[in-house]
Amino acid sequence: MAPIRLEPLCEAHLPGLEEMLTDDGVLRFTRVPEPVPPGFAKTWLGSYEAARREGTREAFAIVDADEATFLGIALAVQIKREEQSVELGYVVAPPARGRGVATEGLRLLTEWAFAELDALRIELWIDVVNEPSKRVAEHCGYVREGVLRSVYFKQGRRHDFEIWSRLPTD
Repeated sequence: MAPIRLEPLCEAHLPGLEEMLTDDGVLRFTRVPEPVPPGFAKTWLGSYEAARREGTREAFAIVDADEATFLGIALAVQIKREEQSVELGYVVAPPARGRGVATEGLRLLTEWAFAELDALRIELWIDVVNEPSKRVAEHCGYVREGVLRSVYFKQGRRHDFEIWSRLPTD
């Protein structure tokens, strides 16, 4: 795999993000509404930029370190500074899958959360049927804690999520 890096998500990444949001796999395993509303990527980016200023969320583009090609996103979905906890997430664009991008992206994001946020607990919420994402979590040293049954509602259906976590001592 070519080296990757994380850079703050910005308008320059919108074409890659919009393309990624046309993938059924991305829609199936994310909280993105279906069908994707017109202008969703730009509105979503704006909400993350506002949350970045507030310190409550962060969004990074995963890019090829050499060519800056958009490969996906790495997110701090929820930052709880007082509790020193954070929920992370990651999505890889279809052309970049199967190359270790998600694993390396999560590794970099985890390092960032421990170093920059001084996190004492990091969580991943993974749909119980998303086996590739669970493998990524395991490769990055996350521990499966259990299942939250019927915790998320999307498109008229309820979903179960597994909770995976990392502590600085892991």
